[in-house]
Amino acid sequence: MFGNSGRPATAATVHTVRDPSGGVDTAAIRRRGWAVTALLLAFMVVNYADKAAVGLAGVDIKADLGLSNEQFGLVQSSFYWLFAVGALVFTGLSDKIGARWLVGGLGALWCVSMVPLAGSAGFTLLIASRVVLGFAEGPASAVAAHVVHTWFTPRRRALPSSLIFTGVAIGPLLAAPILTWVITTFDWHHAFLVLIVAGALVVAAWLVVGKAGPVSSATTRESDTATGAVLPDRIAWSRLLRRPTLWGIALLLFCGYWSVSLKVTWLPLYLREGIGYSADESGWLVTLPYASGAVLSVLCGWLSGRMTTRGISCTFTRGVVPSVLFCATGLAMIGFTVVPRGWGQMILITLAFSLTTAVWGVAMAGLSDVVPGKQRGTVLGAVVAVHSLGGVIAPVVLGSFVDSGDTLAAGYGRGFLAAGVVIVVGSAIAAFLIKPDRDARVVAQVAAAG
Repeated sequence: MFGNSGRPATAATVHTVRDPSGGVDTAAIRRRGWAVTALLLAFMVVNYADKAAVGLAGVDIKADLGLSNEQFGLVQSSFYWLFAVGALVFTGLSDKIGARWLVGGLGALWCVSMVPLAGSAGFTLLIASRVVLGFAEGPASAVAAHVVHTWFTPRRRALPSSLIFTGVAIGPLLAAPILTWVITTFDWHHAFLVLIVAGALVVAAWLVVGKAGPVSSATTRESDTATGAVLPDRIAWSRLLRRPTLWGIALLLFCGYWSVSLKVTWLPLYLREGIGYSADESGWLVTLPYASGAVLSVLCGWLSGRMTTRGISCTFTRGVVPSVLFCATGLAMIGFTVVPRGWGQMILITLAFSLTTAVWGVAMAGLSDVVPGKQRGTVLGAVVAVHSLGGVIAPVVLGSFVDSGDTLAAGYGRGFLAAGVVIVVGSAIAAFLIKPDRDARVVAQVAAAG
C-alpha cells in the first residue's frame, strides 16, 4: 500500500481518523478519495487519447510515409510490444515507489516519448516512439486501479473504479474531434504536440495533489467487504495463483482488449476505407462508441455498487454481468459485418466497441475482492500484461485480413468477424471461472489456517 505521503504505507505512516470501533473514518477519506479519483480519470483520459492518435491520423500517416496496411498494422501492434513488460516492471515497483512519483513519472515519460513525432519522423522512429510509449503506458490502468482502491472500501470500489475507466472512452471521445481538426487544419505532427501539452498539465496537477490512501486489509471490517470475507495482507503466491477468478478475469479482459485495441487502432480507418465515410464524418461517428462507453461505464459501476450493498453476490455482479456484456460485444461485432451501411450498422458498431468499456472497472474490482492488499498491485499488473496480448495480436491480424481481402470492405468484414468469434468464445469460458465470493473465502481460510 501507499502512504499519504506517496511512500509505501506502514503502521507509522498511515495517519487517519478512526471511529470508535477502530475502522477508518470513511467520510473524511472518501472526500479526498473522490478528488484523487478525478485526477486518475484525467490520467486515463490522456492515456487513451495517446493510444487513439495514430488511428485518427492513420490515413495521413500511411500516405505521408507510404505504408501498406500490413505495415500500418505493425505500427499499431508495436505499441504493445513492451506493454506487458512495462505493466510488470512498474507495478512490481508499486510498493517501493510512492504513488505520487510513480504516476507522475509515468505521465512524464509518455510526454517525452512523443516528442520525436511532433517533428519529422519516419517509419522506424514512429515504431520506436510507439514502443517506448507502450512500455510507459502499460501499467497505467493497473496503477490507477490500485491507487483508487486504497481510497475506498471493497463495497464502495465499483463506482470509482468504473469512473477512472471511463477514461478509456472519454480520452478518444475528446481526441477524435479535436485531433481530427488539428490534423486536417495543420498536420498529424501537431496532433502529438497537443497530446504532449495535455499530458504535461495532468502530470503537474498530480504532483501537486495526487497521493494514495489508507484503506488496506488491516483497516477493512467484515461489514465493509463485498464478499463477506476479510482478506489477509498476503498469502503464498502458489495458493493465490490457484484461484480461478484471477485467470477468468485475465481471460475476460484479454477478450475485451481485443475489442478496445481494434477500436483505437482500426475503427477510424474502417469507417473511412471500409464503409466509405468522409474524414469529417468519421471523426464524429467514431465518437459514438466512446460516448456510449463513458455513460454505460458510470451506469454499470453505480448499479454494481448498489447490487453489492443490497447483498447480491459478487459472482453475479462482477463475474456473470461482465461476461454476458463482453459476449454481447462479440455478437454485435459479428452483426455489423453482415448488415448494410446505415444507422442499424452504427448501432451495432457502437455496442461492439462500448460494452466492454462499460464493465471494465467492475471486473477490476472483482480482482481486488480476491487478492490481498500487498499483492494487489503485482496481480493487477500481471493481468494487464496478459490482456495486453490482445492488443499485440489484434491489430496485426486485422491488418492481414484487410490486405488479403478481395476489397477493403471484404477484408475488414472478415477481420471483424474473426474478432467477434474470439470474444464470444473467450467470454463464455471466463464466465465459468469468475467466482469472487468463493475464492475470497478460500483465501481468507488459507490465511487463517496459517
